[in-house]
Amino acid sequence: MAYASHIINHSKKLRNVPNLLQHEVSLVRWFSNDTRFFFSKKDDIGKVRHHDFVAAGKERFSITAANSTALSSGASRKNVSRTIMQVGNPLAGPRLLKDFSCSQALSRRGYSSDSGLPPHQEIGMPSLSPTMTEGNIARWLKKEGDKISPGEVLCEVETDKATVEMECMEEGFLAKIIKGDGSKEIKVGEVIAITVEDEEDIPKFKDYSPSASDGAAADKGPSTSTPPPPPEKDVVEEKVSSPEPKISKPSATPSEDRIFASPLARKLAEDHNVPLSSIKGTGLDGHIVKADIEDFLASRRKEREVSATAPKAKDTTPAALDYVDIPHSQIRKVTASRLLLSKQTIPHYYLTVDTCVDKLMDLRSKLNSLQEASGGKRISVNDLVIKAAALALKKVPQGNSSWTDNYIRQYNNVNINVAVQTDNGLYVPVVRDADKKGLSKIAEEVKFLAQKAKENSLKPEDYEGGTFTVSNLGGPFGIKQFCAIVNPPQSGILAVGSAEKRVIPGLGPDEFKFASFMSVTLSCDHRVIDGAVGAEWLKAFKGYIENPESMLL
Repeated sequence: MAYASHIINHSKKLRNVPNLLQHEVSLVRWFSNDTRFFFSKKDDIGKVRHHDFVAAGKERFSITAANSTALSSGASRKNVSRTIMQVGNPLAGPRLLKDFSCSQALSRRGYSSDSGLPPHQEIGMPSLSPTMTEGNIARWLKKEGDKISPGEVLCEVETDKATVEMECMEEGFLAKIIKGDGSKEIKVGEVIAITVEDEEDIPKFKDYSPSASDGAAADKGPSTSTPPPPPEKDVVEEKVSSPEPKISKPSATPSEDRIFASPLARKLAEDHNVPLSSIKGTGLDGHIVKADIEDFLASRRKEREVSATAPKAKDTTPAALDYVDIPHSQIRKVTASRLLLSKQTIPHYYLTVDTCVDKLMDLRSKLNSLQEASGGKRISVNDLVIKAAALALKKVPQGNSSWTDNYIRQYNNVNINVAVQTDNGLYVPVVRDADKKGLSKIAEEVKFLAQKAKENSLKPEDYEGGTFTVSNLGGPFGIKQFCAIVNPPQSGILAVGSAEKRVIPGLGPDEFKFASFMSVTLSCDHRVIDGAVGAEWLKAFKGYIENPESMLL
């Protein structure tokens, strides 16, 4: 080491110091170009000091060498010193040797902060769905100080589509809750809680707050010292003596010019408080006569009458609006962004057809009689529509596709999303493989998923993976016909209206009959489904609705 110190004190190529000492040193800190190092075997602690920093605080960096010999390094402009130095603020952006491993610095799982906190783990906001970028904390099921085990539920997280339970992955203790109940708009990865391994470490995190990213400072390279700019010279502004402007004072003038008026005109003006200076005389040489005063009085009287009879302008200031601001929910934000994306990027077109549902209603009545006898769920018109749509997609698979930049993906599974309106917003739970399921199974799943949507307890697997959507506003709300917005990345959505009785002409002139018709509108992505393909799909769907027995084959 003495030989190494001798080399360092006489060498100008300081950047090669770590290469000379690789066999004895575990770690070397690099500084700016004008810094020199000194070494000492006296202590097992490496000190760092830079001439551009004031030692405002004390900070030590401990680095143990592989052969129990420590490297004590410092930065100084002058002679080499063996005195132990107090360390000031470290340089921004220290760089370690490539052969330094994390296992040498960290002895246990977790990490210890600069403030002396014990090892702990920061729990971040998880990404619980593919489209999730932020979430809300609905409520914590564990409180600070509780023992936690793998599989236990820590809290309920409101994602962009549902409320999901967040489970604990490791054993320990919940030391600190950073984001409490009802916290809104927490970015994915943002710290929400702290866990520790030992129960006695919990009080040490009472006032803990997550720090900024440690990599922010590391991204910046070592600062290059530049000579301070020369002190600015005080600029003395000379007072420029300028001659004071000469102000000419007006000479005194008579109080008023003489006004010529006849005595009778003066008397009449005084009686009616009329200033003679406001009247232009019409007499000889501009003299004011009686007629001038009378004309002035008449004109003033007329002006007063006009102003008295004119209607007063009404106050046109509108009354202030009375309103209430309702905060956006997560599902509302996602619905807005996805539907806006759909209308802006998907070329929609719409096809409408009327289907006779008399046979469908008769079949539904018979099936519900069997369901009631066996204790099963009643079958709704919407359940029959879902089944017919699934079979039509199987018959016309081009409608069961989605658009990508490089290809059109055609799905083999027929998964039907069903639009469900709740107080929290619009949900679209999915009925998987609807073409392979019976009507009673579809009815059970739809009712179960609709209840979970109203309770805001849908999980990602309950609404992800759909290939086509059905939206029904006819049965619940009596809407005759409407056009729905395609739910990306799907390429089609079926809007179902209400059924109504219509008069159907017969063969003879006086013959007619009644029938119930239901209007349905197919919204298509023209990039995937051409007009003829959409019409073919509607033809297949209409065939299943008007001949419902074919769905049972």
